[in-house]
Amino acid sequence: MTTDDGIHAQISELVARERALRAQLQAGEIDRADEQAQLRELEVQLDQCWDLLRQREALRDSGGDPASASVRPASEVEGYLG
Repeated sequence: MTTDDGIHAQISELVARERALRAQLQAGEIDRADEQAQLRELEVQLDQCWDLLRQREALRDSGGDPASASVRPASEVEGYLG
């Protein structure tokens, strides 16, 4: 996941998993608590991907190397207020 395209592919995969979870809930294959727990994990991973893209863009814009961006811990990414 070291390129923008790779990060976008990961985002697409996570969104597909999110849709599949919702479909499983509708079909009665999983219960709401299980769906919510798994959705929360996916949400955190999505937030980390979007954060990584923003880091890469900021580095590019400032003349830095986007490859030096790294995935930040969930606690840091989820702590953002806006």
